[in-house]
Amino acid sequence: MSALQLSAIDEAYERIHGIVHLTPLVANRSLADMADCDLVLKAENLQRTGSFKIRGAFNKTALVHESAGTGVVTGSSGNHGAAVAWAAHYFHLKSHIVVPENASPQKVEAAKSYGAEVEFLGTTSQERIDRARDISRATGLSFIAPFNDPDVMAGQGTIGLEILRQLPEVEVIVVPVGGGGLISGIATAVKGKRPDVRVIGVEPVGAPKAYQSRQRGRLVVLESTNTIADGLKTLSLGEETYPIVERLVDDIVLVDDDEIRRAMLLLLSRQKMLAEPSGAATLAYVLRKPERVRHHKTVAVISGGNIDPTTLCQLLKSSSADEL
Repeated sequence: MSALQLSAIDEAYERIHGIVHLTPLVANRSLADMADCDLVLKAENLQRTGSFKIRGAFNKTALVHESAGTGVVTGSSGNHGAAVAWAAHYFHLKSHIVVPENASPQKVEAAKSYGAEVEFLGTTSQERIDRARDISRATGLSFIAPFNDPDVMAGQGTIGLEILRQLPEVEVIVVPVGGGGLISGIATAVKGKRPDVRVIGVEPVGAPKAYQSRQRGRLVVLESTNTIADGLKTLSLGEETYPIVERLVDDIVLVDDDEIRRAMLLLLSRQKMLAEPSGAATLAYVLRKPERVRHHKTVAVISGGNIDPTTLCQLLKSSSADEL
């Protein structure tokens, strides 16, 4: 039996309700026509700290606070770190965030603005997580995993609860896959209440850890990743998330960086919505008009909107106007 239970997601919802935003489901006829489905966007780019990560981070930090913890530490490419820093600030706790050397300046500044001590190290998620665990052991700060933690996963799963309440007739939910915490939480919530709803995970071609794991029938650890979607560059799913993905997620699909760029541009031009590459990956898949979603009531989770202006300008410059 999974360590993550539907009851934990219900409890997480009660814990974070009123603190995190109830993000809207946004309909856009133009994008729906292009995708040939009844499409709505779950706008987690409008969430506190600019991404879904605040849900799991706040749920876990609240539990640390309840247990009289003095502070928290994590390793993160950016969004999770900013969310942990925000949650720690809310509870007046210390926070220490280990980020990659090439971390997004916008995400680093966000963490610092919430009072976090930020440390740069390496370029892989495992380096950051190992360092954060070392700091936890040396200082007594509570380690908060970016995805491989049932309490974090439960917080992310509250998105699934919201979708079911906002659109009871939903048939397909499309979710980006990094370390698997988001899709594990959503799939647990949705399948626990509506097992008929199809859950589809989307990864970049340059970071296919869940896709390869499914193809090979075991947890795969990639040697490297290469994609503009920095939030999805994790080398592997977690030991906690992998079994849930295998058991509850109906399909794992891949999109390339050009498709992600086009989706970002379409969100800007057709919806006036800013999404980071990781957040736009779901729309990139839906725009292919795949049989899995055609003519179905589909929710694409836009997981975040944190992208620095320089990177955004580079992406816009590298994409042609006729893509719109």
